[in-house]
Amino acid sequence: MIRENLIAVRKTVPSQVRIIAVSKTKPVSDLQEAYDAGQRVFGENKAQEMRDKHAVLPQDIEWHFIGHLQTNKIKYIAGYVSLIHSIDSLPLLVEVDKEAAKHDRVLDCLLQFHIATEETKFGLDMQEAEALLQSPEYKALQHVRLVGVMGMATNTDDQDMIRQEFRTLREIKERLALSYFKGHPEFKEISMGMSGDYPIAIEEGATLVRIGSAIFGARNYAV
Repeated sequence: MIRENLIAVRKTVPSQVRIIAVSKTKPVSDLQEAYDAGQRVFGENKAQEMRDKHAVLPQDIEWHFIGHLQTNKIKYIAGYVSLIHSIDSLPLLVEVDKEAAKHDRVLDCLLQFHIATEETKFGLDMQEAEALLQSPEYKALQHVRLVGVMGMATNTDDQDMIRQEFRTLREIKERLALSYFKGHPEFKEISMGMSGDYPIAIEEGATLVRIGSAIFGARNYAV
């Protein structure tokens, strides 16, 4: 069903929006099936799981890290990850820079913002983001590049609330682009929207949507 699911999802996503197949907890065989159906971008939220899958799957896969990243796990992904979606502190960004330097890479990253009502979700607020961007430590980094923002909406059936949260993230991105990233066209990404709400996210300006269950089926919580 994975091929059929991918075909169905692609019909609902405009060409300028990239689909990240969220493959966390899914076996390598599922990822291979999606790959064989033409999918090349996959998202994982555990560094060691990503490392193990990267080792056995085709090398032209573009890996995105979408989960909460612990500093002691960066080493497992720094050599090959294409985009880290979940930068939520300056110390984390500093550590990513250190690990990227070991591989002589510049790693693209997104600033994660807390836009939901749930306290359990991670992310910066605007004041914290501006403090990060104004800090001498950030300005000294040479092996990371901020290319946009990421956020997760509240887990609710209230579509108006979800839409407003996504709109807030887009406005944050636009504000940062004007204030801190003039002349940096690479600061363009808005990662928002999952299987249940990605159509709203696209309407509100998402450039990256993180789709798991609509492609792979329900998550396997036993893994």
